[in-house]
Amino acid sequence: MSGLDFPFSDHTFLSTLEKSAAVGNRSGWQPFYLTLWQDRVLSGAMLLYYKTNSYGEYIFDWDWARAYQAHGRDYYPKLVSAIPFTPATGHKILISPNAQYSKVAQQLFNAVYKLNSQLGCNSIHYLFIHPTELATFLDNGFTLRHSLQFHWRNRDYQDFNDFLNRLKSRKRKLIKNERLQVQRSGVHIVRLQGDELTDEHAVIMGEFYRNTIEKKAAIAYLNNNFFQMIFQNFKKNIVLFLASLDGRWVAGALNFQKGNKLFGRYWGCRREYRFLHFELCYYQAIEYAITNKLRMVEAGAQGEHKVQRGFLPELTYSAHYIKDRDFKAGVDQYIALEKRRVWSELELYYSSSPYIS
Repeated sequence: MSGLDFPFSDHTFLSTLEKSAAVGNRSGWQPFYLTLWQDRVLSGAMLLYYKTNSYGEYIFDWDWARAYQAHGRDYYPKLVSAIPFTPATGHKILISPNAQYSKVAQQLFNAVYKLNSQLGCNSIHYLFIHPTELATFLDNGFTLRHSLQFHWRNRDYQDFNDFLNRLKSRKRKLIKNERLQVQRSGVHIVRLQGDELTDEHAVIMGEFYRNTIEKKAAIAYLNNNFFQMIFQNFKKNIVLFLASLDGRWVAGALNFQKGNKLFGRYWGCRREYRFLHFELCYYQAIEYAITNKLRMVEAGAQGEHKVQRGFLPELTYSAHYIKDRDFKAGVDQYIALEKRRVWSELELYYSSSPYIS
């Protein structure tokens, strides 16, 4: 299947979400996985979820839902193809390398349209799709929506200092100062992978995750079972940065790696330490990527503060199919106006790039 650098579509990750009850009826994410077989060989698949709300998606359509409601219509349920509560870009049309892409893709889309009608859904949404898939979605009548994320890309840096030397003086001094402050705080940082990971690390990362959720008053989709299971069964893809002080773990950042990409996912701390968030979530990830010659680091949604720390804005894409033609026209107009704003933001961020031209 395509998606060799995307860990979240792996069977182990998806099954862990289900077995730990992170997804299911109570979460608002009900799995419907479509698979296409030829002579008992899997040739294509799509990961879909039956949604009764818009939580945990990171591509926001609340305005669309309110418009439906204002006209006495039901926006939900809907079909969503995305990794639950994971704003990371990856292939949504999963095709075997030995299959004919266009033929299998069309068969999958035909099945999706049929499933959409059978379930009584009014729309289909593919979130954080891979750029190589854009044309296929357009050919199938979807409207493409733009959003922004901040990604770090490896420009063949030899080490972290080489990365710093490509930055403008002011930004270089900022990063050096922040890292120095963390060092002077007495915090000790370790990187753990594979068999170095233990049940203790799973417990502590679960605690850090809940601390962050409580601070943000967000929904705690993940539970202790998820962290225990993912640390046991998916450890080959985990890169964990932990910080300790006086022999006690005080903060952590959980990342997932596959192929040439590192994805930052969960962060938390027992109390605030100045610049420690930047150190664990950004600088440690960048160092790891340089050392291991990874192509890029995705550090999650939002965060314009990432720009001055070497992360540049990039377009991310979603594709939307609205069954009702009248509402589709309104959504298309909304998206067209939104694209202009997103492109203006993109140009503004690049005008203040931290890199030396």
